[in-house]
Order: sequence, then C-alpha cells, then structure tokens
Amino acid sequence: MRPTLALLSLILLASPACTHGTNAQVPPANLDLDERSRLLAKRLLIADGHIDVPYRLHETLGPDGAPTEDISQRTSGGDFDHPRAVEGGLDVAFMSIYIPSELQKSGGAKALADSLIDMMERVARGAPEKFAMAHSVEQAQRNAQAGKVSFALGIENGAAIEDRLENVRHFQQRGVRYITLTHFQDNLLGDAAASQGKGTWNGLSPFGRQVVAEMNRVGIMVDVAHLSDDTLRQAVEASQVPVIASHTSCRHFTPGYSRNIPDELIRAVAAKGGVVMINFGSRFLIPEVHAYDARLSTALEAYAQERGLSKGSPELQTFIDAYLREHPSPLARVEDVADHIDHVVKLVGIEHVGLGSDFDGVGPSLPTGLKDVSQYPNLFRVLLERGYSEADIEKIASGNVFRVWRQVEAFAH
Repeated sequence: MRPTLALLSLILLASPACTHGTNAQVPPANLDLDERSRLLAKRLLIADGHIDVPYRLHETLGPDGAPTEDISQRTSGGDFDHPRAVEGGLDVAFMSIYIPSELQKSGGAKALADSLIDMMERVARGAPEKFAMAHSVEQAQRNAQAGKVSFALGIENGAAIEDRLENVRHFQQRGVRYITLTHFQDNLLGDAAASQGKGTWNGLSPFGRQVVAEMNRVGIMVDVAHLSDDTLRQAVEASQVPVIASHTSCRHFTPGYSRNIPDELIRAVAAKGGVVMINFGSRFLIPEVHAYDARLSTALEAYAQERGLSKGSPELQTFIDAYLREHPSPLARVEDVADHIDHVVKLVGIEHVGLGSDFDGVGPSLPTGLKDVSQYPNLFRVLLERGYSEADIEKIASGNVFRVWRQVEAFAH
C-alpha cells in the first residue's frame, strides 16, 4: 500500500532459517525478555513480505535518474535503511514493485516495473557489502551468512503484466517472486478489494486465470492481498500451489474492512498450504481507526458544503491539515499485531502466518513499538510473553513464507 493513495482515498471519499553468522548461539532462556528478544531477532532469519522502499526511492529521483536518498546509510525519513535493518535483525525484505492503478489505463505499467527493478539492482550493486538480490531461499540464506540484507522482489499490482501473458515469464526472469494480482482498482486480472461486491469480473477474469496458471508454471507466488473476497477465493482455488497474502490482516478485528481477510478465507488460504502475512498499519489492526475515518469524512463533507468548496481546494486541504493536528488518528500497538498473529494461529495453526509490515507504505499509522525495521524484537518480546516458543517465532519470522516459496519453485521445476 502507498500512504498517499490510501489516505487520499479515505479522506476524499519451511525449513529452519539459517543464522546470521557461524558463531550465532541460541539466546539463554534466563536472559531478560528484552535482551532475549533482541538476540533472537539476530539469530533467526527474518523475512518481511512487503516493504515499499522502491517507490519511496522513485519519488526522490534526481536529474541523473538516481535516488537522492541513500538507504545504505541511516536516513532521516522512511521506515527502512541498512543500519536500522541490522538493528532489527531483518534479513530479507520483499521490496514492493508498486504500480499505481492509473497506469493500467494510461499505459507504462510494465516499463515502470522494469525501472523499479533496475533501481533496486543498482542500489544492491552500489553497496555490495550491505545488500544483495535474492532470487531463492538459498540465495537469501547465503546472503545472511555473509552479513548482507537481501532484496527479494514482489510486484504490487498485476497491471504490470499489461495484456501479455509472456510478461509473467519476463518478470520471473527479472527475479520477481510474487505478484499481487490487483491493487486499489479492478484490472485485467480481476476485482480489487475496493470494489467488493460490485466488481468488473465477479472475481478473477479469464485472463487472470491464465496468469495464475502461468505464475504456477514459472515459479512466481500468487499474492492474494488487495483482492475482493470472490477474487481471493477463486485465486486460491485456481492455484495448484500455496498462495500468500503478503500484507493483509484479519477482518475479525475490523468488520467491513475489505482489505483484510475474513476467517473463512484465512481457512481457505491455509487449506491450500498458504500464509497470511500480517500488515502493521493501524487501519489494518484496530476498528478505532475506521470510526475516526468516518468522523473525519463527515466533518470534511460538512465543511466543504458550508463553504461551497470543491475536491482539491487549498482551503479544504488546510482544513484537513488542521483537523489531523487537532484530532490525530488512533494508533495501534505492537500488541495488536500480536493479536492478529494469535487469531490466525488459533484459527488455522502456526504454519500459516507471517510478517508483511507494509513499512514505507502506511505512513504515520504504524503502531507504537513497531515504527520501523529496527523494532521487530519488540514484536518477538510480546510473542515470547504470550508463550510462543522460539521455534514458533522462527516459523512466523521466515519459515512459513520460505516453505511456500520453495514449494512454488519446486512445482515449477
């Protein structure tokens, strides 16, 4: 998810992970929980299913076409950089190759995807002692052993495929390892969550079914985040291998929020062997944010009508800015992320949940205690307090999504 698009849309109505180094040790159980959590994050291999760094950098491109922000150094903005990734123990960042929905009409979606992939490859080449691309679990493990943070690639919005099935293979050859079939709008592949119940295709389109089959054939994970319920259900049924939801939480806690997955579809994903990767954005975690959005929308509409203001008016934007300052949106806590993990575990088991933070994609709505990639140990601490074993946390941290990644590759081979 991109923060600007999300906010505007609402305002404007399996195998064990390798250690980081050959001398890493299991944290002694008698350490205090803070230290134990920190050492656990260093020892386990952590894979985050969705980080929006590529478009963040794309928005800072200088005259030479290179990002003006250097994520190999500590940055003043954003949620990801190398020093903070090392602090938090992050090993594998699935970098989101985000394609704005409007490009599926105006054109240029594939070209943008290729340019973002090019950019992330340049970033990795520019700091080879810190970053490396990862096109397989084994590559990611080798990178971690060498002390490098891996960039894996996931395309957010199947519009990048355009109307050419051969582009699926093209992106696989470029290193893409999952594709989120839709984004905020319906596309050629199927209906998006935002059009729940009134979509274009009543689920997957005929071309979308061909794309799912081709993704299975070439070894790209099917990502069911951003899909309407019908599209999600049909994608799970159509795929011959497990799927992931790369950055989506549980609708159980946010009734009516279509971007989250209802229990019946969590069960369907799990029955296929898939993984629900929990989004850290407060809107995905707690219902209070949705009540706040409704109040803001009402206040905005009343203010605009009273003054005859149109959408996009500078005066309207001034009102919005003042409202947000005087009435800040509620924030979730790290414990709320753990609640969503608990829910999936109780519903379908420890093998079907992972982490999909949406760092750099949900803006200031990140929970207290999970503000950037340095803070995964805070989540591990809560899970330890709730009785999760270190083996359980290893599955959540990377084991489950790596199992799916391997299964998808094995099927393709």
